[in-house]
Amino acid sequence: MKRDIRDNSWFVWVEAARPRTLFASISPVLVGTALAWHDGLFNPVAAVLCFLVAVLAQIASNYANDFFDFKKGADREDRLGPARAVASGWIAPKAMLIATFLTLGLACMFGCLLLFYGGWILLPVGMVMALCVLAYSAGPYPLAYNGLGDVCVLLFYGIVPVCFTYYVQAGSISLFAFLLSLAMGFLSINILVVNNYRDYEQDKVSRKKTTIVLFGRRYGRIIYLVNGLLAILIAAPLMLRDAWISGVLLVVYSAFFILTWAKFRKTEGKALNPMLGRTAMSVFIFALLLSVVFVFL
Repeated sequence: MKRDIRDNSWFVWVEAARPRTLFASISPVLVGTALAWHDGLFNPVAAVLCFLVAVLAQIASNYANDFFDFKKGADREDRLGPARAVASGWIAPKAMLIATFLTLGLACMFGCLLLFYGGWILLPVGMVMALCVLAYSAGPYPLAYNGLGDVCVLLFYGIVPVCFTYYVQAGSISLFAFLLSLAMGFLSINILVVNNYRDYEQDKVSRKKTTIVLFGRRYGRIIYLVNGLLAILIAAPLMLRDAWISGVLLVVYSAFFILTWAKFRKTEGKALNPMLGRTAMSVFIFALLLSVVFVFL
């Protein structure tokens, strides 16, 4: 970010929300909605509410991460990633904490409106989601600091948003929805893999036990590829059952993913920052291709 940014300016708040990574929350909702459309069960109001909940929950999580990493001293001076708002002094810690709860409150408010479409079963799901937004980097056992970040991503950027976006429109969870939720979850984990791969040395010093710290950087290069291939293998039989062009789209995406992985495995340090955006875009493109297949083919 620019050095002459005014404290608490709108630009700082937007950057603190990490807009380049918001594709991770939009993508699974897009897939769940497209599948509902394919099955003739699309509900526009419920779909919009799901998008709002997903995006606001991720922004709240990013704000919380900014605040609590600062409090834990994880945002060190040798940080390789983009500057953090609180650690850089652009946003006061108290203001960031208030923004976290306000944004999370908005997500919960829209989530409560989804009860009219999905019933009370959504309440415990929403409560767990809200708790994990904070528990990811806060509390006595922060999930991101104890090797559970990848599990959280699989659940809350894959299984939960895809399955329950479909559920609030269809009234049930189909096998296709569950399988696609796994595919989206595996791909979304790669965003975290790039982030933790870049911060490997700093996280070790800060005692942040990410899976990359626990298993090494070689593991990060391998799991990035495995996650992508698993997503493609899961989606392949679902995409190839309708039209030949689905196969073409899948081959094109597979080539794009392999090229992205090849670039990732050769990149180090701050040069990995653009790779975060590219990986998030990879998730969105995958979701977009799936949506095109389910809606138009």
